[in-house]
Amino acid sequence: MADDRFARLVRAAQTFRERVFPAHGHDFIRLAEIGQDPVALFVTCADSRVSPEMITDAAPGDLFVCRNIGNLVPAYGEMLGGVSAVVEFAVSALRVPHIIVCGHSDCGAMKALCDPEKHGLNHMPTVKSWLRNAEAARSVVQAIAGDVPVPEADMVSALVRHNVALQLQHLRTHPAVAAALASERISLHGWVFDIGVGRVDTLEEATGNLAPLNQAEWAIR
Repeated sequence: MADDRFARLVRAAQTFRERVFPAHGHDFIRLAEIGQDPVALFVTCADSRVSPEMITDAAPGDLFVCRNIGNLVPAYGEMLGGVSAVVEFAVSALRVPHIIVCGHSDCGAMKALCDPEKHGLNHMPTVKSWLRNAEAARSVVQAIAGDVPVPEADMVSALVRHNVALQLQHLRTHPAVAAALASERISLHGWVFDIGVGRVDTLEEATGNLAPLNQAEWAIR
């Protein structure tokens, strides 16, 4: 079955130019000539069930996408590397006007944070080290829960939300983002995608609550 699915991907890539490209050829030709000018940097999880372009109905060139385990953005100086470079390039070179951090339901990274032993985190040292960038979110969720037993599904849901809030805080520590915010040329947004129902909610940073995306002030201006 896995080989059949991969073969389908190969066949699609082989026929892309004949079947798909004609419908979008004008966009690709324009982008090849003028370069990219994305409207947003979209930071999301590497989870294969999350498709940024499908969720947003984005056309080629609309999104500058950064995917990693847990949709994390290390605070500046903590783990300078690929994610930090993407943020810097998107803000300084591409001058994106928006950055979206998008978490999602049933996130394996957040499950591993909730119960490292159960989800095998101790056998994945690189992943374990990477997830330190979400540790503050776990501390918040555990503090709120206190000594009251909370089902794992509820803990994961809360952690997904608090993790998005934490990564938005981390973004603000990056010099390029801080400068862009100071000059009011960029906006930061936290989203949570519910895989099972196809809903996207937005994080209200003032309250820490989620609201339907169509109720967000910036989305309906």
